[in-house]
Amino acid sequence: MLYQVEEPILGVIVKRPSLHCKTPYVADIQIDDKEIMGHSPSLGCCGLADKGASVLMSKIKSKNKNTKCTHRIEVGTYKEDDKEVYIGINPKLGESIAENALLCGLIQGLGNIHKYAKEKTIMNSRFDFIGLDMNKRPFVLEIKNVPLADYVDVPKKERKNYTSLIQNKQFHEKIAYFPDGYRKNSTDVVSPRALKHIQELEEIAKTSETRAILCFIVQRSDVSSFQPSNIDLTYRKAVQQAWLNGVEIKTIQVGWNEYGNCRFIRNDLPINLFDSYGPFLKE
Repeated sequence: MLYQVEEPILGVIVKRPSLHCKTPYVADIQIDDKEIMGHSPSLGCCGLADKGASVLMSKIKSKNKNTKCTHRIEVGTYKEDDKEVYIGINPKLGESIAENALLCGLIQGLGNIHKYAKEKTIMNSRFDFIGLDMNKRPFVLEIKNVPLADYVDVPKKERKNYTSLIQNKQFHEKIAYFPDGYRKNSTDVVSPRALKHIQELEEIAKTSETRAILCFIVQRSDVSSFQPSNIDLTYRKAVQQAWLNGVEIKTIQVGWNEYGNCRFIRNDLPINLFDSYGPFLKE
């Protein structure tokens, strides 16, 4: 087991934003016969944390008496016919899982590391981890949380054009993708911060002996591959260019259950960088 949500509580989102607090990071959540306010760190997570969604939460431990939220959303659920999968949607989970994977030697090429430190600033960005690998070569490691997947990686309005392809897919044959989320225009970058990270990792790889590594934590068991999303072509092209210039692209796939337990699945999930149905990047 790579991670455990402490004392997980199951609830159903009634409304987000909350009726009592208009920030989109707070939701009204039904737990048994009472309603509470919960922190939603991933906003709506493309439906996984919106009205009607079932979620696992942890209790917020705070000495601040003015704290309005009593719980934090950690894990969401996705249902399709008679199948259900639990998905880690709190972005902070990715960092915790990655740290445990690092300590257990589960990230490919980063076994038996000498030392590491968390959240260090290099160039103009704060990266999740820096350290020395087994050969005492320095590395910079950035983590991205991947809760989203579909049978095709296309904008929602185009999904209807792939109906026949989707119908021929099995439940576990989805494509995990990153990023996706709200943006005003379809040409806008989904996550300027993620784009900045990959561009600076590329610069590190090109100008130093430091290993520059980007690891995607795929937090669901119903996928068979991962790719930088076609929904944000600017980011996708930036990842392609960074890989060509020496940035290492890794994945860790994990699965969750209703008890808040996170288990390791694999660290060799095929990574598709250059074509929607073409060759996969493998170690």
